[in-house]
Amino acid sequence: MPLEHPYSDLSGGTWLRGNLHTHTTASDGSRPLNEVVNDYVGRGYGYLMLSDHDIYTSQEELDAVESGEMILIPGNEISRGGPHMLHVYPDLVEPNEDRQKVIDDVIATRGFVIVNHPNWTTRFNHCPIEKMEEWQGYIGMEVYNGVICRLDGSPYATNKWDILLAAGRRIWGFANDDSHQPQDVELGWNVACVKERSVTGVVKALESGRFYGSTGVTITSIEVDGLDIRIETENAQRIVALRQIGKRIATVDSNSIELTVPKGAAYVRFECWGQGESFAWTQPFWVA
Repeated sequence: MPLEHPYSDLSGGTWLRGNLHTHTTASDGSRPLNEVVNDYVGRGYGYLMLSDHDIYTSQEELDAVESGEMILIPGNEISRGGPHMLHVYPDLVEPNEDRQKVIDDVIATRGFVIVNHPNWTTRFNHCPIEKMEEWQGYIGMEVYNGVICRLDGSPYATNKWDILLAAGRRIWGFANDDSHQPQDVELGWNVACVKERSVTGVVKALESGRFYGSTGVTITSIEVDGLDIRIETENAQRIVALRQIGKRIATVDSNSIELTVPKGAAYVRFECWGQGESFAWTQPFWVA
């Protein structure tokens, strides 16, 4: 049986590293927009979204910002009235306590929604799994949110990701900084295979899942042949393959892994572990 996955066509693409969750003094960030942008430019980022709370940064505003070759994506973080969500591209949508309406409104503008830091707060439950199971139409969730490393809760949310994947939900896993202060930059990022170096090119790559999340591990090759998957990295020390519901089916202490998807797996995803607290997360490979 063939596998369905977002890495089937990587030819002709450029891998760009970027962050979708960034705050400025327009909301609760500590630095003005230009200073934040310059910081990410100096670190060699390929794209960035400014996601101030309930303050939409439009394409017209971004066009006036000097960012060199780094692509600036319009959007915001919808916060008021419920669990936080990233609204990515291209038009303003008003916050609403009915988060399903928010998702529907964003989809109507041809944008997409990512659920933020699900395991934030003292009970590790900023966004309950019941809500994430109920909502329809959002394309992804933050499996890593860097700022939560210094707040209550966990920056990781792969537990809720696996619950959703095991239920048949096709949800992408994102890694973001959620930067508010200089110390929050370059904690987590998404490396996308972009076919056209533009706002729409980046958005298409992310929406289709043609990326992986990372906190420091670089994936250099993803190959699929039938039920056989090969992942190669630059700097992983261990790679773990998981199926529903977070069950480990293979572990190798190497920078690469070859796996034949076993019978009974509804999906497989890979975690690449590097030195310290550096990881990379592939998107799921579903058994068709």
